[in-house]
Amino acid sequence: MTAALPAAATSGLVSPGTLGLSVLVLNRSFVAVHITNVRRAITLLFRQLAEVVHCEEGHFAAYSLESWRELSAMQAAFGSPDADWVRAVGYDLQAPRVIRLVSCDRGPRQGLRFNRRNLFARDANQCQYCGRGFPTSELSLDHVVPRSRGGITSWENIVCACVSCNVRKGGRTPQEARMHLVRQPVKPKRSPLLAIKLGNPKYESWKSFVDSAYWLVDLR
Repeated sequence: MTAALPAAATSGLVSPGTLGLSVLVLNRSFVAVHITNVRRAITLLFRQLAEVVHCEEGHFAAYSLESWRELSAMQAAFGSPDADWVRAVGYDLQAPRVIRLVSCDRGPRQGLRFNRRNLFARDANQCQYCGRGFPTSELSLDHVVPRSRGGITSWENIVCACVSCNVRKGGRTPQEARMHLVRQPVKPKRSPLLAIKLGNPKYESWKSFVDSAYWLVDLR
């Protein structure tokens, strides 16, 4: 499959990364339990392990792959600025935003995981020394107080740093290197990844399934 724009959806835009876009996964009881990507979501639809949950005029409806394909054909005729499309053999499929696992009862993982993904999201991919933004591939993680000085690996002692600033700081403290932090690192009060997603109009429908109770629940 390759991402492509349906001929009728002239008002929409297609990103080459459509298959990598995020999809919220619900369990059988419509509880959010995971975040996957469009490629995996479509695989689950093909295997009949999931159905698409789509918002229509304030109401949610569930669709099998076949019925979602039919709805996609109708949606393409009107176009949507927030829609993304995947080209399959002989037809175009609107990328789902939410799917439901038809036989899954597990709940979300409790607690917010301390990992690279959440750290990059917390710092908004911004070097905490020079203040510039970078792609994830050009960022590293730095111990504010070096481990050689007793610094621990924790939310309060790890920050994003570009390669240049990380090399400049070396095994010193920021004070010793005469460098200043953009902000003091702290444990997030809510999931930084969810905050980013919910701020994007593409994922407006997620808000019906992810409320304040999920801010510190790990959906990854």
